[in-house]
Amino acid sequence: MKYQVYDLGQLKSGQRVQVTLSGNAANVRLMDSSNYQSYKSGRSHRYTGGLITRSPIVLGIPSSGHWYVTVDLQGLRGTVRSSIQILPSALPQYNEPALSTVPSLVRKEYGDAYNLDHTVKSYDVFISHASEDKDEVVRPLAIALQAEGLSVWYDEFEMQIGDSLRRKIDKGLANSRFGIVVLSKDFIKKGWTNYELDGIITKVVSGEQIMLPIWHNITKKEVIDFSPSLADKLARNTSAYTVEEIAAEISEVINNSKHL
Repeated sequence: MKYQVYDLGQLKSGQRVQVTLSGNAANVRLMDSSNYQSYKSGRSHRYTGGLITRSPIVLGIPSSGHWYVTVDLQGLRGTVRSSIQILPSALPQYNEPALSTVPSLVRKEYGDAYNLDHTVKSYDVFISHASEDKDEVVRPLAIALQAEGLSVWYDEFEMQIGDSLRRKIDKGLANSRFGIVVLSKDFIKKGWTNYELDGIITKVVSGEQIMLPIWHNITKKEVIDFSPSLADKLARNTSAYTVEEIAAEISEVINNSKHL
């Protein structure tokens, strides 16, 4: 049997090969080395492709290795010409920057120029949130942060009957090194959450990011409508990261800052 063969050499999984035919329809087979040897010998073989009646076609490389493309007219009549092109690979998958790329997320050690109050308890993390988000994300996040060995200001951990909510929040904000804002539809409706957010925002003294927004069931447009400046901050989205992954990243940033 006559056939045209293209030795593609070593290709990586996911690369793409474009086969262009002119003339009649033809059989196009993409095969690895082992199956190409079987094809040449007339033995049973496996391939990607088949009878191609419309050109061009694009075949994906199933796994990394040495690959061949053959074009033949087995069972067909006429003539066919063909050409092969290895298509450019797609860009690497985009990954959001690591939190460690924003060193200003964590305030310096206690007692520095930020004038933390040494007469009250200090915290690694303050969490600002809406109560409607406690069960789904906030409480699990607070527990996960504690499991990472961090001290966490979270109202269920800190508030007692008779406490002044405003005073507790003020002290928590003033004596925390890392601010988390869980942005959700309920958050932007609340009075207290906006009070907390204002408190965190006022700690931005140089335009640097000192808090981490966590987007929860909210769109970018909704965040922009609420606060355009928040929409530009490096953030984490609960649709893309688990609570445990977010807690581990925060722990890494805070613990690394203690050794600077």
